[in-house]
Amino acid sequence: MKKQIPFYLLVILVSTFTQTICGQSEKEALQKAANYYRNLDYVQAINAYESIARKGVETQELLENLANAYYYNADYKQANKWYAKLFANTDVKTGKPYNINPEYYYRYAQTLKSMEDYEASDKMMDKFVALKGNSDSRAVLFQKNRDYQTEIKRNSDRMVLHPLQINTNKSEYGTAFYGNNIVYATSKGGILKKRADWTGDNFYSLYEATTDSLQVFKKGKLNGINTKFNESTAAFSKDGNTIYFTRNNFIHNEVKTNGDETVLLKIFKATKNKSGKWEDVKEMPFNSNIHSVAHPALSPDGKYIYFASDMKGTIGASDIYRAKILKNGYGKPENLGALINTQGRESFPFVSDDNILYYSSDGFPGLGGLDIYAVKLDEEGNPISKPVNVGRPANSAEDDFCYVINTHTKIGYLTSNRPGGKGSDDIYSFYEEAPVQFSCKQAINGIVKNAKSLEVIADAKITLLDKSLKLIEEQISNKEGTFSFLYTSNCKDEQLIIKTIREGFSSDEQNITLTGLKDAYAEVLLSPIVEKKPIKIGDDLSKELKIDNIYFDYDKANIRPDAAEQLAKIVKVMEEYPTMKIDVRLHTDSRGSDSYNLALSQRRAKSTIKWLIAHGIHKDRITGKGYGETQLVNGCSNGVPCTEEQHQANRRSEFIIISM
Repeated sequence: MKKQIPFYLLVILVSTFTQTICGQSEKEALQKAANYYRNLDYVQAINAYESIARKGVETQELLENLANAYYYNADYKQANKWYAKLFANTDVKTGKPYNINPEYYYRYAQTLKSMEDYEASDKMMDKFVALKGNSDSRAVLFQKNRDYQTEIKRNSDRMVLHPLQINTNKSEYGTAFYGNNIVYATSKGGILKKRADWTGDNFYSLYEATTDSLQVFKKGKLNGINTKFNESTAAFSKDGNTIYFTRNNFIHNEVKTNGDETVLLKIFKATKNKSGKWEDVKEMPFNSNIHSVAHPALSPDGKYIYFASDMKGTIGASDIYRAKILKNGYGKPENLGALINTQGRESFPFVSDDNILYYSSDGFPGLGGLDIYAVKLDEEGNPISKPVNVGRPANSAEDDFCYVINTHTKIGYLTSNRPGGKGSDDIYSFYEEAPVQFSCKQAINGIVKNAKSLEVIADAKITLLDKSLKLIEEQISNKEGTFSFLYTSNCKDEQLIIKTIREGFSSDEQNITLTGLKDAYAEVLLSPIVEKKPIKIGDDLSKELKIDNIYFDYDKANIRPDAAEQLAKIVKVMEEYPTMKIDVRLHTDSRGSDSYNLALSQRRAKSTIKWLIAHGIHKDRITGKGYGETQLVNGCSNGVPCTEEQHQANRRSEFIIISM
């Protein structure tokens, strides 16, 4: 994908130097090569650095810049060669390995994927993680998705790719639907079309082509859009009368730069006149001369324009943004956030008619450089799933991008620089045989055992709950003590609860964390209930269970974690005796006013009852109220001097059995 810059937006470069290093000193040659590199003239930089390397000179700067030049031009195999030398070579003066920037660990890992050496790539990513930790989203995502190949496999083999006849030995990319036709960009141009020093290719023009099922036939240039500079990545309104497209910062026949000789990208809008010519070309208000804005896409309802940019607030090298399309202008650009964007490169958005956002990224664990990802959106355009890799063959070990699909015909197009094409980038058509899967089927397996003897327990009731305690499914453990749930998730990390009950045993409740696509396993250990004297109506469960006093924060009625542990014992007993009803009675000591203590105890009683109900006890089985200091168990009434221990005896919670 040679048109890409480090943040994966097209750039046009001003520099056109073509000198060689013949006859120059080593120092002069390195300086000349470095100048090419700093000016983003990567074609000349590669030639200059490789000429120096052939003479046996391989400094750290040379290896870094040469590898990067190939990396930015998406020639990952060549980049891999020079990154490998960077990591293998040592400093000539010290004999020690180079002190290498952590970013190169990531890039080297990416290029190893182009060699399809995923094991070595993962090992290099482990080193990247060790250096960056949680400070880089790419490291975090790799840690959380180490089994990313499983996810990729889940969405693979849903299509067959067909190279288009319009592909040339140059570059074609960026397909857009235009009525029954398509529009795409090509670098195949005439003698008047300038070349980009970044890639050496001709600048891009927009062409229209007719379609016939999976094949496409060239029609001609778009009338009124193309200039002598770059035009690419178009998007059209539903009626076909408005076009949004990317162009380098070229206005009134002048090239505008950001001051460091890099020509930035902007999104332009044009409308079609009655004769079918595009006119009234205007740039978007969120364009800038200090950052790039490119690769427009429209929401199905036409309310939003999506695009890629490296504007202020960008998380990585480039992010996906959207802006609301208003009657008289556009809303403020909105970054789609860390769920979609990473510290890598996100670009080339497209929103299908069924509200799926497709885009390309190199920040998630994937197959190659840029991989295509899909995110499910709600009616308001908010993401309701995590990004999922669309799988092979849409994605490869190289760059794959500009994914578009007609959800009605299931025919779509993507661009790739994978081996076997005609040019540096080629467009492929496909028929989607099955939709992208956003949900995951995950098994939750387990076994129930006696906590003391470790013998398996059959006929135990296992209840699967979500984190809000909503019932998902119930099962009974088999004679081997095992159970198995098949849970459908949205492929996000998720917390579930397994609750287990068996007569003669204390009930158990444990949290289960579903991570990525991994199945979960739970070993449930139930403790046998030790025979004790029977409980009867009138008994206080707090005494029978030897429950520590229920403590509350000063002047508060919220249930503290230590209090919750004690209340859980009440819940277990009431589950063992499903017809038992209790009366909750909260008492205070005499310190403070009588009215204050009464009100405080009432609030605490309500809070206690509410907690018990929230944890599975039906409200009809619980009554209760606060008594304040009206039922002291000793003589420590108002004004009577007492020890703290004596006051403590009056601060008590009672759980009186009123029926069995």
